[in-house]
Amino acid sequence: MTKFNLDAAHSTIDFSVKHMMVSKVKGAFTNFTADLEGNTEDLTGATISFDIDVKSINSNNVDRDNHLRSGDFFDTETYPSIKFVATDIKKKDDGEYDVTGDLTIKDVTKPVTFDVEYGGKGTNPWGQEVVAFSAESKVNRKEFGLTWNQALETGGVLVGEDIKITVELELNPAQ
Repeated sequence: MTKFNLDAAHSTIDFSVKHMMVSKVKGAFTNFTADLEGNTEDLTGATISFDIDVKSINSNNVDRDNHLRSGDFFDTETYPSIKFVATDIKKKDDGEYDVTGDLTIKDVTKPVTFDVEYGGKGTNPWGQEVVAFSAESKVNRKEFGLTWNQALETGGVLVGEDIKITVELELNPAQ
């Protein structure tokens, strides 16, 4: 099994959520680690994990980011990280997988499945091998204790329940 290092400059963890029931607000976590050990051309026996620094949340609005860090949402002073550890990897098609694992947010752990696609491999301009993966999932934030909301005068709520998570990873074999 090969161990891979994250190329953080070419990797992202993004999210989106409905705002006022009509539009989407997008954001990202800018500081995270990802560990992958296995055969990138057949992930079924791989070990995969993520550790996200929740304080690194960035939705391009300082006030909103500070609110998301507060006790109303992530409570980053008490729960500084989000963790994911893969527990089952099933091959769906050539280069496509269902990666199920334990997602922990605010000390609540629930199983979550990501649709993962192997992007391929290549060689960067410095002669180093590069592999890439894309992954998507959707979680209900309330199941993880992220329950704050505000009713709208016109009906509905300010923040949607479903959060779409998108991960783009670029990795290099460990030297």
